[in-house]
Amino acid sequence: MSTQFRTLALIGKYQSPDVAESVLSIARFLRNRALAVLIEQGTASSIGGARDFPVASYEHIGASADLAVVIGGDGTMLHTARRLIEHGVPLVGVNLGRLGFLTDIARTSATERLGEILDGAYAEEERFMLEVEVLRSGERVFHTLALNDVVVNKGDLGRMIEFELSIDGEFVYTQRSDGMIVSTPTGSTAYAMSANGPILHPSVGGIALVPLCPHALTARPITLPDTCRIDIALLPPQDARVHFDGQARFDLRAGDCVRMTRSEHVLRLLHPESYSYFAMLREKLHWSATPRHN
Repeated sequence: MSTQFRTLALIGKYQSPDVAESVLSIARFLRNRALAVLIEQGTASSIGGARDFPVASYEHIGASADLAVVIGGDGTMLHTARRLIEHGVPLVGVNLGRLGFLTDIARTSATERLGEILDGAYAEEERFMLEVEVLRSGERVFHTLALNDVVVNKGDLGRMIEFELSIDGEFVYTQRSDGMIVSTPTGSTAYAMSANGPILHPSVGGIALVPLCPHALTARPITLPDTCRIDIALLPPQDARVHFDGQARFDLRAGDCVRMTRSEHVLRLLHPESYSYFAMLREKLHWSATPRHN
């Protein structure tokens, strides 16, 4: 058995009692391998208590765990990544959700695949994140990270917004639309794909800009290098809202600037050794599926 992972944290889908069986089954499996197990405190509360296992906060997990096992869907993985990214703890995902682009291990084979990873048979990949700040009159009023995407969207009135896009300080265009998705390769199979954005392989150092219902039909998605600085400045009169991974949001005022750059923090994702990105896409997006006939 590999000695690389001695303390493992289990993090389940938020406020979902349905994860109890999977969390406790994996916890017992890890304990039988003489490994230390921590259960995230929100998960412990959701499953009605962690029973014989210690409960830990995200801060404790970040300081103590060698590996975090995320049990849920992609939303759970996004939330966990945002909480642990600054600690550098690698993540592995067990899928209890729908698609599971990030949580790629099936629940039915979770202990088998985790055993392989603990024995050193795994593939590791890195996913970059976006660092985001909101500037108001030149002063930072909000700051966060995003793994999937940053979405500048219309506000409460539901009216089209107008904004200026600048890249590395160079004016690109003024756009009237419902908003803009700024997506990493990780997020390119999420909201950006639904808006006809490109799928970016995780190894591509690119950021996709995908307009949402632009008033000018010539406004098309564009892929930029991940070394650039992206500024979206909101023009009057409408207010807007900016969303981060569907996990957090901030209300914008006319004149605010949303500034995005590649973060220095990198998410470490572990997969079973047999993992294939293209096989995952083929399965999740039903590529090569046989057409159904009535």
